[in-house]
Parts: sequence; C-alpha cells; structure tokens
Amino acid sequence: MRKAVIKQEAINPRSHDQAEWIDLEKYASVEVTSEDPNFPIESALAGREGPGWRAAESGKQIIRLILDKPRALHRIKLEFSETEHVRTQEFTLRWSRAGEPMTEIVRQQWAFSPQGSTREVEDYQVNLDNVSILELALKPDLMPDTCFATLAAWRIS
Repeated sequence: MRKAVIKQEAINPRSHDQAEWIDLEKYASVEVTSEDPNFPIESALAGREGPGWRAAESGKQIIRLILDKPRALHRIKLEFSETEHVRTQEFTLRWSRAGEPMTEIVRQQWAFSPQGSTREVEDYQVNLDNVSILELALKPDLMPDTCFATLAAWRIS
C-alpha cells in the first residue's frame, strides 16, 4: 500500500483568522452619522483589539467605507456585540461602483439578549468587482429608537 500524509495547509490553505484583510486605515476613508468619542469608528475598523464603535445618538445609523481605489472584494466580516440590552437589530449591507447606485448585499436581523445571545458574527463570501463604496445601515432596535447602534469589528478582503 502506498501512503502519503496530507499537510493541513493543503486542505485549509488560509484559516479565517489568518485572512489577509485590507488595511482600511491605509486604503479607505469612513463616514459615520454619529460617534461616541469613547467608542470611535477606528476601533472597529483597525483590525486590532478595541472597544468597537458606538453611535452617539440613538436610532438609525450609517457607516460608509469609501475605498481610495476601486477593488475586488471576496469576503466581508461583521461582528456585533450587545451585553446590556435586549433588542432586535437590523442591518443592511450595500455596495457601489463609483457613480452607480447602491446595491443591497444582505439585510439581516438579530435578537440580542444579555442572558444568552450577546454576539453576532456574519462572515460573507462575495464576488464583487470594482467596489468603491460599502455602506452599513443599522437599526439598533426595531422597537422604539432608544438603543444605540454598535459595531465590534468590520473587515474586508
């Protein structure tokens, strides 16, 4: 019998934790509708540990990434965390080529509960060419707009 050992890299060439994320601080600018000074947007986009972003005002919020040069995207990862309030969040992720209207990628709802579901991680495999803008619209609570939108991390590759 002939036998060969298959190396782990052959079946899993790049793990999710080792993905080559785009350095958003270097290759993009960001627009936000509001920002708590203690939870700046850079904290969610920089690729290092931090408190994440939180809006300064309750209600619907928008975070818009504007890439310096259009590029192909293959993966978008969003992480949300809520440990204090019961709420149902809805987010919509959209993209656009320069000068074109926004196209929806996904609309998702998630119910947070401090006694159980405190973290949401969405990892999307996409095939988008010439992306100039990514936009994340957040409704932090589908009930009265008394909650604040948060984003723990946003990575793209």
